[in-house]
Amino acid sequence: MFFIPSKHLGQKLRTITACLLVLGFLQTSLAEGLPLDKPENVGVSSERLQRLSAAMQRYIDGNMLAGTVALISRNGKIIHLESQGWKNKETGEAMTDDAIFVIMSMTKPIVTTALMMLYEEGRFLLTDPITDWIPELEGKAVIVNDEGGSYRMTAKRPITFRHVLSHTSGLDPNRDALSEEELALMPRAATLEATLLKRAPLPLNFHPGDDWLYGSSTDYVALLVERISGEPLVDFLQERILDPLQMHDTFYIVPRDKVHRIATVYKPTGENQTIELARAPEYRETSYFGGVAGLSSTAADYWRFSQMLLNGGALDGVRLLSPKTINLMISNHSGDNDVYIRGPGYTFGLGFGIVNDAGKARDPLTPGTFTWGGAWGTIFWVDPVENMIGIMMTQITSYSHLSVRQDLGVTAMQAIIDSYSNKPYLVAPYRTLD
Repeated sequence: MFFIPSKHLGQKLRTITACLLVLGFLQTSLAEGLPLDKPENVGVSSERLQRLSAAMQRYIDGNMLAGTVALISRNGKIIHLESQGWKNKETGEAMTDDAIFVIMSMTKPIVTTALMMLYEEGRFLLTDPITDWIPELEGKAVIVNDEGGSYRMTAKRPITFRHVLSHTSGLDPNRDALSEEELALMPRAATLEATLLKRAPLPLNFHPGDDWLYGSSTDYVALLVERISGEPLVDFLQERILDPLQMHDTFYIVPRDKVHRIATVYKPTGENQTIELARAPEYRETSYFGGVAGLSSTAADYWRFSQMLLNGGALDGVRLLSPKTINLMISNHSGDNDVYIRGPGYTFGLGFGIVNDAGKARDPLTPGTFTWGGAWGTIFWVDPVENMIGIMMTQITSYSHLSVRQDLGVTAMQAIIDSYSNKPYLVAPYRTLD
């Protein structure tokens, strides 16, 4: 863990301390098998990177977050990996670099990658209807709203693979328009497949492709992985992604011998939104292996996944995808529909939000950066222009009152002293022709 110099120390002392701490960081973290380097070796300022530490510490000191793990890499080298605050404030356990976090919706990019691996095998086209593999969804109705109320009609077009991968499927119905009998179909069953098949009779929220709605679409991606591959999602991910990428701390069920590494979940309360305990770490069994959420992971593990994407689909001699497939995944598949969950300046690809307009986006990231986060505060982004990855792990049930995710981007970007913005880069979204 880095020591954060006091703001009252002199400039020279802070610079010397930063250099010494980077050396200490490299020595103590080498055992983890991570490719570590000094920030200056990849065009980043060590001194300026301390602002990331200070930003995270302000949230911890203000009792807005219990603890964080932040990771920054460039050119395939990790230049910042720091745990701050507490893994469990109630027990006084300090946060550790190897802490395990429930990553919620950061499960989606991993499950999306699984389906795109099957795409590369020629098992389907993005324009194919998913009913080729999930025939239980044939003949879906659509809820249509007009001035006279709502009515139902047959969907104008089938739900395609592109629709479920880009959240334009309409598969999350408007609950206000459902009958009591239909609402009774909504609660989750014991398994993913049982849940989705129970909901099969429900109407669509809109005609597929007509809008963007963030919801359960990636659960259908998960079911497609199972149906096409012929094996459970949990096994496919383990055999085809997690083991090859050496993501040994990523699980749907965290093993009993690693429960002590799980970070405690907190929630904001009161007028000042300070935190209190929401969920203590414990061993949890499940038979529900979803695509929307469900995985737990570490900053280091998620970096390996992110670096694979930034490398164009390969890491340490293991190739999962082609660079051309990555380019396709980080292109705009949401059209002009509003990706409201990230705000203006974003489009959506296949599994990722994509910064499209720096003049509108809240996140201070390079256009072309692809990213997503989890409902309990986790975030990652991959900037192909600057060849940089940012990951921040924390556990809080609601964070709309915080800017910690944006602060990760601000402090990482401002630390760059040699920009690559005019240099070619390996992966990039396809552009539409004007």
